[in-house]
Amino acid sequence: MDILRTKKKSRIIGAILGFAALTVLLGFGSVYAGELLVYTALEDDEVAVYLPAFQKAHPDIKVTIYRDSTGIVTAKLLAEKDNPQADVVWGTAATSLLIADDLGMLKGYNPKGLEKVKAGMKDPKNSPAHWVGIKAWVTGIVGNTIEMEKKNLPMPKSYADLLNPVYQGSLVMPNPASSGTGFLTVSAVLQLMGEEKGWEYLDQLHENIAQYTHSGSKPAKMAGKGEFPIGVSFAYRGFKQRAKGEPVVVAFPKEGSGFDVESNALIKKPRIKKEARIFLDWAISDEAMAMYAKIYPIVATDVKIDAPDGWPADPMSVLIENDLEWAAKNRQRILKEWIKRYDSKSAPKK
Repeated sequence: MDILRTKKKSRIIGAILGFAALTVLLGFGSVYAGELLVYTALEDDEVAVYLPAFQKAHPDIKVTIYRDSTGIVTAKLLAEKDNPQADVVWGTAATSLLIADDLGMLKGYNPKGLEKVKAGMKDPKNSPAHWVGIKAWVTGIVGNTIEMEKKNLPMPKSYADLLNPVYQGSLVMPNPASSGTGFLTVSAVLQLMGEEKGWEYLDQLHENIAQYTHSGSKPAKMAGKGEFPIGVSFAYRGFKQRAKGEPVVVAFPKEGSGFDVESNALIKKPRIKKEARIFLDWAISDEAMAMYAKIYPIVATDVKIDAPDGWPADPMSVLIENDLEWAAKNRQRILKEWIKRYDSKSAPKK
């Protein structure tokens, strides 16, 4: 009788252990359940607005954010290719994700609501999609009105204006090797002008540059503080500073603003967490898009909201025709050439 009880008990324990093993394989009840590591290049003050909405909707999911500039996030992802750490990428340049995808680092997934995402703002090659955009961020020129008046500098409104010798030592812009804003700006110049004339333009622009920063938002911040009169940065940051009362104005280059698509992706790992898919569903939801659109009017779906003050009624009108595939394919070659020519004026890395 004791033997029978022991055998029965063993079968029960075995069944329990078998079920536990199955739930781990399926991602339920595992040590990872309820936790996500998310890499993002969204601004700190954006994450502080968006993330609480996700946490309110999903209080059982713990999200750990790793946030840095686009170039740093991209480098970290690529360095971890053979041992991926992130579960999800949220709001990083599509050109960066295209590189990661070419290396087989992304897992296809169609988040709920994908059909609402506009063409050009999502992966056109794969089904399920390997990347999905949320919004575009664009080149802007941010000028400090007080400092420009002191130095009798006109507000530049085009790439051509930035070559005026009057701006020598008065301009700051991001290093494209560490900043997505820097790269999309350089890429825009090369696409608009052609590579030969584009590099000639950048040679001339270099004469007026005081410093290349390692953050896309820093040139706007430096201009806002009066450290330099003018920053080639991204428009969002300039408008944000103006709303806080800083003495800045923002212009979109009349030739067309460079841009990239801030995008999401599921990282290919041995164990894909169900929470990662839940996060990606939320990240293109109507709720999330409405939040993005309040400060970035060029979003991936047709969320109806008035363009923020300072943007044209048709925000798309400021954009160049951007070949994201070309930019991703040629990124390393462009960065190598840029570093060789201009890195001497880059700010020291921390």
